[in-house]
Amino acid sequence: MLAFVGFGVVIAAVLGGFILEGGNPLALNQPAEFLIIGGAASGMILIGTPMSTLKKMIKQVTGLTKSGPTKENYIELLVMMYEIFNVARRDGVIALETHIENPYESEILKKYKRFQGDSFAVAFFCDTVRSITTGAVPGHELDEIMELDLEAHHGEAERPTSILSKVGDAMPGFGIVAAVLGVVITMGAIDGPPEEIGHKVGAALVGTFLGILACYGFIQPVAMNIEQKNTEGLGYYMCLKQGLLGFNRGYVPSFVAEFARRSISPEVRPTFKEVEDACREAKQGSK
Repeated sequence: MLAFVGFGVVIAAVLGGFILEGGNPLALNQPAEFLIIGGAASGMILIGTPMSTLKKMIKQVTGLTKSGPTKENYIELLVMMYEIFNVARRDGVIALETHIENPYESEILKKYKRFQGDSFAVAFFCDTVRSITTGAVPGHELDEIMELDLEAHHGEAERPTSILSKVGDAMPGFGIVAAVLGVVITMGAIDGPPEEIGHKVGAALVGTFLGILACYGFIQPVAMNIEQKNTEGLGYYMCLKQGLLGFNRGYVPSFVAEFARRSISPEVRPTFKEVEDACREAKQGSK
């Protein structure tokens, strides 16, 4: 929601200043300039973006109003790990097979909607637990394998942001293209009355204005917003990673939750007592 408030502030500030200076806002209504700049930017995206990345870009842009992981989401994640690893402690690691082989059918994991709604988090968790329980990966290499997995996922999530930034960088250039075309039209009417020439020059300059405004007022801020959300999302996976490392080192479930809790950003980090109370409640509910 805050992003759309920002869009409104940008538009109000620019138009308000223009009107206060005595400008006519109708003079900015130049459909041809919008077509040239918007069409060129759209074509650039289509030329340089694979379909899979384009779908991710659309999903990320339409998700501007969504927030990153909240404190409640992290509490849920920590309690989930506490409960799952308690099963391993009580019944042995072999008891985890039913949960990691069919995570969407697991009676424990089904209780944690935020976690189950993130397909990468589920796959990352289950694949790593499977590696730990089978002993396929030496303990000292588990950290490296998880880091590679997170880097690959984060790099894929950042690809649409990189493309959006490049499109934003190109917008002033497209604005210049629209302005040059406007000058070409103006030169063709150079022998016309001054009013007509002035109108055509003004229309050409609107192209430059729109390109610069689109870049710095809209596209680059959107790319920044998405990049920040991707970073926040990575924090969720880093918390999961630390919990898995704790489990692999043989920590008791309560300390696994505390070990993972310390990796959470202070802005959304739950307190020790909040996590302890939530884990105790989950333990009582499972009896």
